[in-house]
Amino acid sequence: MACTAVVLCATGLLGGTATAAGADDPKNPSADPAQTADADARHLDDVRKKIDALYRKAEQATDAYNAAKEQVDVQQKQIVQLARTIDTTQHKLAALKRQAGALASAQYRGGGLPAEAKLVLNADPERFLDNATLARKGQLAAKRVISQLAHLKGDLQRYSASATDRWEKLEANRKKKESAQRDIKKQIDAAKELESRLAAKEKDRLKKLEDEQAFKQQQKWLDSGVLKEISNKASAEGKKAISYATAQIGKDYVWGAEGPDTFDCSGLTLRSWQAAGRTIPRTSQEQWRQLPRVALKDMRPGDLIIYFSDASHVGMYLGDGAVVHAPRPGRQVTITGAGSMPILGVVRPDGDAGHDGAAHTGDN
Repeated sequence: MACTAVVLCATGLLGGTATAAGADDPKNPSADPAQTADADARHLDDVRKKIDALYRKAEQATDAYNAAKEQVDVQQKQIVQLARTIDTTQHKLAALKRQAGALASAQYRGGGLPAEAKLVLNADPERFLDNATLARKGQLAAKRVISQLAHLKGDLQRYSASATDRWEKLEANRKKKESAQRDIKKQIDAAKELESRLAAKEKDRLKKLEDEQAFKQQQKWLDSGVLKEISNKASAEGKKAISYATAQIGKDYVWGAEGPDTFDCSGLTLRSWQAAGRTIPRTSQEQWRQLPRVALKDMRPGDLIIYFSDASHVGMYLGDGAVVHAPRPGRQVTITGAGSMPILGVVRPDGDAGHDGAAHTGDN
C-alpha cells in the first residue's frame, strides 16, 4: 500500500500527496492506513476514468478515420473510371473529327458546291433522282456527325468537371483522414503515457478496476430483467458470423484494422458478416444508420449492439447477455457483458428494414 502511494504521488496522479506521504512517515503515527487506502483507490479510479475517456476519444476519431478512408477508396476508384471514360470519349471525338474532315474534303473535291446546288444544276433527269438520294444521305450524315460532335464535347466537359469535383472531394477526405489519424495518435499516446507511469501492481489493479466497472454495469443491466424478454435464436447467417467473430478472440485491437490478424470494433463486425455472406457498412456509425434496427427485446445472436450516444462502438451479440467485441488499443478481441457499456440500440445485418423492429428515424 505504501509503495502504491509513493509511486502514484511521484507521478502526479494523486492529488492528496500529503495524506499518502504521511502513511510512510514514521514521524506521523496518526495517519490512518484505511483512509490512505481509500484515497489511493479513489485516485487510481480517477486514472482509470481519464484513460477510458482518452480511449473513447481515440475510438471516435477511429470511426472518423475509417469513414474518410472508405470515401477516399471509393473516390479513387471513381476517378480512375472517369479517366478511362474521358480517354474513350476523346478517342471517339477524334474519330468524328476525322469523319467531319473527310466530308469537308469530299465537298472540296466536288468543286465546293453544296449537294443541293449540284442537284438543281443537273440537267439529266435520270441522274436527278440518284443525286437527290445521295444529297439526302449526305445531309443526314453531316447532321449526324455534327450532332455527335456536339454531344461528345458536352460529355467531355461534364466528365472533366466531375473529375475536378471528385478530386476536390478526395483531397478534402484525405485531409479528414490525416486529421483523424493525428487525433487518434494523440489520444492513444496520452493514454499510454498515463499507463506507463504506473508500476506493474498498479497496472494490474487498473485492469481489475476496469473489469469491476464493466461487471457493475452488466449486473445493473441484468437486474433490469431484460434477458427475460430475449429468447430468439440465431439465423443460419448469424451463426456463421458468430463463428468467425469468436474465432478471432485473443487477436489485438488496432485502430483502422479489418483483419485478418488485428481488428478494430467495426472491422471485426464487418469481416464477421462478410464471412456469413453479407456486406455491411465499414463504420459503427454507418452500421447504426443504414442497417435495419430491432427492439432490444427482439434481439437475437448475431445482431450488432451499437454503443454510446455517438454510435462509436459496436459488438456482436452472442446470446445469454454476452457480446464479442474488439475493445480498445492495448486489449484483445474478447467476450464481455452486453450491458457493460451504454447501449444505443441494436441492428440486424440480415434483417429487412421495416420488418424486424423500429424504422429509422434519424441518427439519434
